[in-house]
Amino acid sequence: MSRQASTIGTRRPAVAGAALLVAAGLIAGCSGSSSSSSTLACPSKRGAAVTGTAPAATGRPAAGWTQPDAGLASTRDVASAITSRNAPKLGVAWTVPLTMSTAHTDGAYATTPVIVNGVVYVQDLDSDVFAISLATGKVLWTHDYSSPNGGPDGVNVAGGVVYAATARAAVALDAATGAQVWTRTLIGNDHEGIAMAPGYNNGTVYVSTVPANVTGQYLPGGEGILWALNAKTGVPEWSWNQVGNLWGNPGVNSGGGLWYTPSFDAQGNIYLGIANPGPLFGTKTYPWGSSRPGPDLYTDSVVKLSPAGKLLWYYQLTPHDLYDWDLQNPPVLTTANGRPVVIDGGKAGILIELDAQTGTLIWKRPVGGHDGHENDGLLTEHATPASRGLLPTEYCLEPSIYGGIETQLASNGSTTFAAVNDLALPATPANYTGSVTAVIEAVESAVGEMVAVNQDTGAVEWDTPLPSSPYGAATVTNDVVLTTTFHGDLYALDAATGAIVFKTPMSAGSNAPVAVDGDYVIAGAGAAQSSTQQNLIIAYKLGATGKLPDTVGS
Repeated sequence: MSRQASTIGTRRPAVAGAALLVAAGLIAGCSGSSSSSSTLACPSKRGAAVTGTAPAATGRPAAGWTQPDAGLASTRDVASAITSRNAPKLGVAWTVPLTMSTAHTDGAYATTPVIVNGVVYVQDLDSDVFAISLATGKVLWTHDYSSPNGGPDGVNVAGGVVYAATARAAVALDAATGAQVWTRTLIGNDHEGIAMAPGYNNGTVYVSTVPANVTGQYLPGGEGILWALNAKTGVPEWSWNQVGNLWGNPGVNSGGGLWYTPSFDAQGNIYLGIANPGPLFGTKTYPWGSSRPGPDLYTDSVVKLSPAGKLLWYYQLTPHDLYDWDLQNPPVLTTANGRPVVIDGGKAGILIELDAQTGTLIWKRPVGGHDGHENDGLLTEHATPASRGLLPTEYCLEPSIYGGIETQLASNGSTTFAAVNDLALPATPANYTGSVTAVIEAVESAVGEMVAVNQDTGAVEWDTPLPSSPYGAATVTNDVVLTTTFHGDLYALDAATGAIVFKTPMSAGSNAPVAVDGDYVIAGAGAAQSSTQQNLIIAYKLGATGKLPDTVGS
């Protein structure tokens, strides 16, 4: 339903995170200390800080934040009034409460806003869509769906229409009123969901299913299928199944799906970053992922499709993934050494650069902490249920769950910026060995870093440690890189050197990227960890002097 409102939903403390870990089979279903808890110490193997100077920007920034990742190329690079010199003058202009229930989600908000004609369009993790005046912070309308999912969710806006999704369907809303224009159910079974901001290009809307929803993750038969829908009617034009017949065993397996919007080149070709296969690790009956032998195409891959949905090429980073190492981030379309390239990175904590025409690997760069298990999938892809001794009985795994490059990259044409989470956990070939409480505590105390990588060479230009996981992705404007952290800070770093030029506490933890428009930064503090933290959309503006009701941060 659509309604006029000033706030959204009703809030309760978030409890879904641990339940989803158990449901996915990643940790034992117990809380607190128990006999299943590991005594193996697993500190992060993150490297030391790297200092240096990045080259000048050479890209073409978007004029405004009118797409989920600023533009069709997903560079998250936008022109604005904000620089490294004036970033410390950012102050609070307005806030909007996020008061949805978080009983079934990991927080209230996890997406990037889209800003069109002075209106901020956003979606919370209950799938509710709302429009806010950029100038005043007034909520102009909301459309409630009460359809919780794991996110990140988000919207796209084109031609006076807002495109979004619930946990089950793609939807289109009138941008002026919030009235629903059309809806199209896309999930094929109750083990699937939708968790992305739709893509839009040349009159077509692109939405993918994922093998996950609030009832469980990577349950049998859940498939990632990309749907191309007519933007005016929602009628399907074509679809592309990312995982075929689930490698011959749909009664056990699942996989694929998109977390984020696809990228598009000038010819209308579509670039996807695809998620992992399941079951994760494997099962008691099928250890080593032996229910899905082989590389498990096209999971953990960058895929290029024609405008008609024909496969042009793919590059798979992690064949036969055991560890939830999605290559889920939107591929960045940019240039290096004078030619078009595609840069991506995901939960494996590895950046890759590919030739945009052929998909050929140009360079590969691990970032953040790594414990040496990158080839475990290759060691086990031909395993059978009877196989033994392929991996150690217990080991430290890094990147682990919620580690690596969880959220989107940014590029200014010469340098790619990656927000990296450093998190190591004890594991066996079957699952993580810590208790629910131990894993959650490790996630909450994890640290991170912002890394700048030269696009021509793949060399690290600078690497700045951060005291909390930067789930807020990377966003670049002029000579500033922005991110937010799980502990609840907004950071601005000098794009040339990585020096922190501005840090300010937010009202709650954050796992949402920012959007930039003119002299505004729109951020989401939607991961409250206690009753004293407040989930808010926060508008920062150069010269503003407003105050938050309460602040957290590192």
